[in-house]
Amino acid sequence: MNTLLLTTCLLFILDLGLAQEGKSGIGPKPKKHKAPKIKEDHNVLVLTGSNFARALKENRYLLVKFYVALSAPSQTVKEEFSIAASNLREENADVRFGQVDITQEKNLGKEFDIKEFPTFKLFVNGDRKNPTDCKGVRTASGFVTWIHRRMGPSLTLLNTTDLYESFIRSDKVSVVGFLKDPSSKFTEHFSDAARDVPEFPFGLVTNEEVLLHVGITQNMVAVYKMDKSVHYLISEEEIENKIDVIRLIRTYVMDVVTEYNLETSVTIFDVPIYNHILLFASKTSEQFSTMYESFESAALEFRGKIVFVLVDTDETRNGRIFEYFRIKEVDTPAIRVLNLTSDTKYRMPADDVTFENIRNFCQSYLDGKAKPQGDSEEIPKDWDKHPVKVLVGKNFNKVAFNKSSNGFVMFYAPWSKECKELFPVWEELGKRYQNNPNVTIAKIDCTANEIQLIMLDRYPFFRFFPAGSENTSVRYTGKRNIEAFTEFLEHELKSPNIEEKETSSSEESSKEDNEHQAKEEL
Repeated sequence: MNTLLLTTCLLFILDLGLAQEGKSGIGPKPKKHKAPKIKEDHNVLVLTGSNFARALKENRYLLVKFYVALSAPSQTVKEEFSIAASNLREENADVRFGQVDITQEKNLGKEFDIKEFPTFKLFVNGDRKNPTDCKGVRTASGFVTWIHRRMGPSLTLLNTTDLYESFIRSDKVSVVGFLKDPSSKFTEHFSDAARDVPEFPFGLVTNEEVLLHVGITQNMVAVYKMDKSVHYLISEEEIENKIDVIRLIRTYVMDVVTEYNLETSVTIFDVPIYNHILLFASKTSEQFSTMYESFESAALEFRGKIVFVLVDTDETRNGRIFEYFRIKEVDTPAIRVLNLTSDTKYRMPADDVTFENIRNFCQSYLDGKAKPQGDSEEIPKDWDKHPVKVLVGKNFNKVAFNKSSNGFVMFYAPWSKECKELFPVWEELGKRYQNNPNVTIAKIDCTANEIQLIMLDRYPFFRFFPAGSENTSVRYTGKRNIEAFTEFLEHELKSPNIEEKETSSSEESSKEDNEHQAKEEL
């Protein structure tokens, strides 16, 4: 009995002690789960859909690169972005860089409407809804400066003449705003532009002594280039917002005509001017100097409205831009306008690259009168009501490769003098065969309609399409008069071995086409 009582007392004391131990906090506590660190690649956070929100929460300033791993521009900027990330991490713990591979994180790409690669966005204080776009930055120093200007002052105050003179000689390019009237929004627009253009130092002058020294009497922006003896002035009347400031600064920093290459392509597309005109020409041709002089003269007149670009046709690395504009060697020299907003292309309606032709083309484009280069014009209502049928891209195959009718087609450019001179001759040929149900005489504006044929001739050129053929044609290379056209047509119609000749001619044409196409592959 005593033993049982003693055992019961000991158990009670033990339970009581354990209970008190729990109340006093003595003893092991349950461990809290720590989220794993976000993976890094050379000091750049590797962001995914599962850790993106945490990265925003943990970092006051987070600059994110949205990229495609195999994209050449993404690869080019990768090292610079990493260097900047390392430098800023050592300097300021509040700033981190991150990256999102869009091929793996499609939902993030969709959420932030990523359409270009790479795209950079700055997230501040965890705000996921209103990131700031970082455009035009491609170097480590550029990223660092851009972040600095977002976190602190974007302008250097130049309050003495010595400071001003030293500042404008401090870099290859420097930008100064002169504030004479502080009541306007000039300073706000100028300061906002400075935050978005980190590659150049920005200074601000408000001191009367400095304004008098420079000779400035109104609000103005000046762009200084170390290698130029003159500087460029932008008046306040030209500025309605920060985009105007950026557009004009970048315009004056660029050459009047910029030659396209891998390095300048970034600069060209960073200028917030969405009208680009391109001259495709060989720099080794005899006519190049004259053409370039005309192109450059037009560039000076339309500076700030249209970006003028030279594409050297001798440079093999320009192959992709040739493909994009569907330019062939036989087409050059050629001039095209590209509207970056709508991705619409325009072809200059003239053969000769002269100042007047370029000037007229540019003005026509800016006035909204230029004719877009498209796959096809609309089919005219009366396209088949006249002796010469009018073809466009949409009805070309139906007429040219007709099962019952042979077609003889003139490919022309509406501005070509030679084409215009041949229109009456072609009309006469149409009248000769308008009552022949087996023959169709037609014409097509090949500058406004894309067709599935590789053309080797400069306009005007002519091809015969035998009835029942699906992909063959015979190139006409004879004299350009009514008698020669008629003789050729009659010969093709009466030939007993027309099918064999068609195929042979087509194969010969195809062989020439392939040889020429091989030369075009840049």
